[in-house]
Amino acid sequence: MGKILGRYILREVITSWIVVMGVLLVILLANQLAAVLERAAASQFPQGVVLELIYLGVLQYLSFLVPFGLLLGIVLALGRLYHDSELTAALACGVKPATLYGGVIGLGVVLAAGVAAITLIVAPGATAQALTLRNAAVRAGQFAPLQPGTFRAFAGGSAVVYAEKVDRDGTLQNVFLERSQGARVEVDVARSALHTVSPDGSTQAIKLLDGESLQGVPGSPQFRIMHFTENFIPFRVPPAKSAVTDRDAQPTAALFVSSDPKSQAQLQWRISLPLMCIVLTVLAVPLARLKPRQGRYARVWVALVVYLIYWNLISAGEAWIGHRVIPVAVGLWWAHAAVVMLALAVIFAPKAFQRLRYQPGAPA
Repeated sequence: MGKILGRYILREVITSWIVVMGVLLVILLANQLAAVLERAAASQFPQGVVLELIYLGVLQYLSFLVPFGLLLGIVLALGRLYHDSELTAALACGVKPATLYGGVIGLGVVLAAGVAAITLIVAPGATAQALTLRNAAVRAGQFAPLQPGTFRAFAGGSAVVYAEKVDRDGTLQNVFLERSQGARVEVDVARSALHTVSPDGSTQAIKLLDGESLQGVPGSPQFRIMHFTENFIPFRVPPAKSAVTDRDAQPTAALFVSSDPKSQAQLQWRISLPLMCIVLTVLAVPLARLKPRQGRYARVWVALVVYLIYWNLISAGEAWIGHRVIPVAVGLWWAHAAVVMLALAVIFAPKAFQRLRYQPGAPA
């Protein structure tokens, strides 16, 4: 009977976890889509890059979502079972808690192994691939042909070009160009223009034909208007980033051999996420216990507070290690120990209080 109940509880927890993860992934995808589309519009990314960047972004954030989803899934599933008195009846019939919750703890261990694989192997590779792809997309966008009816930034955003129409041979028609040189602003309009790139790819240029230029300082009454037959305006292309140096993208093996405190902080962070998954699983089981007449969602807000405190402790610890506030040898173990102590208090404090309350000689 105990094993049947254990499988039933595990099935309820897995179902609840899948639902929670589905909701969290939808929220993450919406945020990723908005961020990638905004960056793609600003940097003229090729169309095929957007979906790949969203996919890589989801891989990077899975290691953050799984522990949180598991905590909420356990609290919601066990909260419903306590609310419907199913767990209360099972425990009253003498079924051992280890039999009921053993499968849930096993689920936490399995998911922690998955989180370890994602954090230590998959996520760094996905981050490196995303940064490389983004750099290549920015580079490709810098040399892409101008599209009619859209504004295009050049020279790191110091110049903006707009063309009403683009002929088949690449000639721009009815062109607007605005560029800043310190406090001075230049605005050019031309009947047509040509977009050219130097052979070495280090310089782009807009050759304006038959137009007018307005130059001056905004707010100043002094400005100059010139009519031109041809106006050649070059733009220096920013150098391409050939190497990915972000610590989030470095392989875990490289962090192990590094003596840099910030690299060691990143390593401690990666190790902490699977441990966080196990600790939250152990804490979620007693945390989901409801008192009589409590609503099934009464402990959800407590779980959210616990997760935020845990997350902030790890984040602060990583920053402290990177800035040498605490030794690398101490790491982030103290944060996990603090939450484990909280879990032990949640598990054993009610029983200890009950014994003290009802021992002989205790006040009623």
